[in-house]
Amino acid sequence: MNKANFLSSDFPAATALDMDVASSARFVNRELSWVGFNWRVLEEAENPRVPLLERLRFLSISATNLDEFYTVRVAGLRELAIAGNVTPALDGLTPAEQLVEIDREARALMTRQQVVYSALEAEMKDNGIAILSRMDVTKDDRDFLDNYFLDQVFPVLSPLAIDPAHPFPFLPNEGFALALQLERSADKRSLRALLPIPAQIARFISLPSATGHRFLPLEELLLLHIPRLFPGYQVKGNCGFKVLRDSDLELEEEAEDLVREFETALKRRRRGEVVRLKISANAPPALQTLIMSELHVSSDAVVEVDGLIGISDLGELVLDSRPDLLWPSFTPRVPERVQDHDGDMFAAIRQKDMLLHHPYETFDMVVRFLNQAAHDPDVVAIKQTLYRTSQKSPIVSALCEAAENGKSVTALVELKARFDEAANIRQSRRLERAGAHVVYGFVNYKTHAKISTVVRREGDKLVTYTHFGTGNYHPITARIYTDLSFFTCDQDLGRDATKVFNYLSGYAQPEGLQNLSISPISLKQTLIDRIAAEGVNARAGKPAMIWAKMNSLVEPDVIDALYAASQAGVKISLVIRGICGLRPGVKGLSDNIRVKSIVGRFLEHSRIVCFGNGAALPSKQAKVYISSADWMGRNLNRRVETLVDIRNPTVKAQIVSQIMAANMADVAQSWVMAPDGSFTRATPTEGEFAFNCHRFFMENPSLSGRGSAGASDVPQLTHTDD
Repeated sequence: MNKANFLSSDFPAATALDMDVASSARFVNRELSWVGFNWRVLEEAENPRVPLLERLRFLSISATNLDEFYTVRVAGLRELAIAGNVTPALDGLTPAEQLVEIDREARALMTRQQVVYSALEAEMKDNGIAILSRMDVTKDDRDFLDNYFLDQVFPVLSPLAIDPAHPFPFLPNEGFALALQLERSADKRSLRALLPIPAQIARFISLPSATGHRFLPLEELLLLHIPRLFPGYQVKGNCGFKVLRDSDLELEEEAEDLVREFETALKRRRRGEVVRLKISANAPPALQTLIMSELHVSSDAVVEVDGLIGISDLGELVLDSRPDLLWPSFTPRVPERVQDHDGDMFAAIRQKDMLLHHPYETFDMVVRFLNQAAHDPDVVAIKQTLYRTSQKSPIVSALCEAAENGKSVTALVELKARFDEAANIRQSRRLERAGAHVVYGFVNYKTHAKISTVVRREGDKLVTYTHFGTGNYHPITARIYTDLSFFTCDQDLGRDATKVFNYLSGYAQPEGLQNLSISPISLKQTLIDRIAAEGVNARAGKPAMIWAKMNSLVEPDVIDALYAASQAGVKISLVIRGICGLRPGVKGLSDNIRVKSIVGRFLEHSRIVCFGNGAALPSKQAKVYISSADWMGRNLNRRVETLVDIRNPTVKAQIVSQIMAANMADVAQSWVMAPDGSFTRATPTEGEFAFNCHRFFMENPSLSGRGSAGASDVPQLTHTDD
C-alpha cells in the first residue's frame, strides 16, 4: 500500500532523531517550510502528467510566490536583523540565521526555476510556441515590430539619462528596467541611461505567424529600438534588473481614522527598502556597481540571473487558444437541490443544510444567495464580512443593490487584507454611497471570518439564513481554490453569527455561542480541548483519531497538544498544503502523527478538522468542524476567525466520508513529510492506480447538494483514469 494513502496504509515506524524532544528542535522553521512548499509548486512544473502550459503556469506561480515571500516575510526578518534583534523563532534560529538559510534555499530554487524554464521553452517550441530573441527577428518581423513599437510602446516609455543633472530614478516594488552603457557616435562620449520597462504593457509580444505562435519579450523589442530612443548613440553594454522592496505595512496601532491611515500606508509601500535585486548574469561591472550603489543594495541581496528575469510574467503565455496543452475544461456544477427548487436558494436551504465544495460546485450559488436576498421583498437585513473580493465584485454589487432597495445592510470590510487593501477601500466607499453601514472591525485584529447572514420575514417570524465559508468571497479565486460553503437556516447558528457581527461592529464580546467558536476568544482552546479529549479516549482504550486539513500549521500550543495526543496513542493524519512546523514520525514525540501535502490542479484551501469522538474515522460519531482559520499564531490569537461545529448528519458524512476520506486517499498529488521537515513525492509503482482527489471531486457531486441523496449515499472513492 502506497504510504501517501493515509486512508488505507498503516502508520510508518517512528524515526529516532538525535534531538531533545522537549527543546526548540521539535519545531520546523516556518520560513524554510514555506520555501519547501514552493519547491513542491515548482516540482509540478516538471511533472510530465501535467499539461505543458499548466506546467508553465506552475513555474510562473512559483516565481510570484517567491517574490511576495521576499517583499513581506524576508523584509520583516531583515528589519529585525538590522535592528540587532536576536529573538529566536520557535525552532531556535535568530532572524540573521534564518536569513542565511533562506538565502541558500531561495538561490537554489531560482537556479532550478531557470533550468525548468529552459526545458519548458524547448518543449513549447516543439509544440509550436516559440520565444524569440532579437537575433531571431526577420525583416518582415522588423516591419511589424517597428509599427508596434511606435503605436503601442513608444508613448509609454520614459528613457532616462543618468548624470549629475538626471539623478537615478525611483523604481517601485517589482520594477523592471534596462540599464544601458551608450556611446555617442560623433565624439565617442559615453552616457549611462535607464529604461524602465512599463508594467502596463504585455511582457511578451505576439508576432504574426502562419503556423504556431511566436513571442518576443518586451525588453528585446526595446533593445532593437535603442536608436529611436537615443539617436546618435550606440549600445556598448546593457543589462536587465528587477527590484523587490519591503512591502509590509507599518501601522500606527491607534490610528484615529483607519481608512486614512491605510491610504497613507499604501503610498509608503511604493518606497520600501530594496530587499532583493535580480540582475542579468552578464551585466557590465560598471553598470552593476552603479545600480547597487544607487539602490543601496549590498552584495548579499543581489541575485545574478543566468536566463529570464521576471519568470512570474510567463503566465501571459498560458494560451487559451491551445486547449490541447491545458487541463481539460471543467464547468463547476449547479447543485441538484438548487435545481430541484428552480434556483431558489432559500427553499433549498430550508429543505436541509447544504455544503458546497468549490470549485467543483459553482461559487455562483453564493452570489445567487445574496442577489436573491437583494431582490426578495421579504428580506429585511443582510450582514456580510469582506476580506478579499474581486475588483468588480458581484458580492459588493448585490449588497449595494440591497441597500438601495431599502434593506438594512451591514458590511464588515477588512482593510488589512495584504495586497488587497486599496481594492477594499474602494469597495467600502462604494458600499457607503449605496447606503450600507460599513464597519472596519478592530485595529489590532484582522477580521478573517467568512460569514453572511440574511434575515427573512416568513409568516409571523424572522428566519436567519447563514453562510459560513472557509475561503474568501472572491468569484475569481473560487474557480481554482478548493473551499467549503455551508448554508443553513439553523437558528442557533444564525444567532451565533449575529453575535459575531455585534462583536465586530460594537466590541460586545459574544456570550453563549451554541455551535461556534471564534478567535481570539475561544477557537484555540476548543481545538486544544478536543485534541485532549481524543487523548483521554486513547488512554481509556477507545479508538482515538484526528483528521485535519489546512494550509499551515505553526501554532506552538496546538502543535504541543498534538504531540501529547500522539504520545497518548491518538492516530493523527494531517493534510497540510504549505507551512508545517510540526515534525511527524519522531520517536518519543510524534510516533502517531503523519503529514502530507497535496499540490495539484486546484489550490487546497479549505480548513477542516474531524475528531473520532470514541470511534475510528470515518464515522457518524465524529465531531466535525469547518473553519476560516489555519492553525497559526496570527489566526488563533490575533484575528477574528470562526470554527463551525457541523451537526447535520448528511453534511457530516459529506465532509468525513467524501471530502476528508478522498484527501486521505490521494496518492497522485501527495508529498509525504519526513521527520526532518522534508517532503517526498509519492511515486506509484508501475501499473498501480494512483487515486487523485481532484479528479474524484470533479466527477462526483457533493453529497448534501444532491436532491435525493442521504448520508448513506457516499460515492465510492474512485474515478476515471488517464
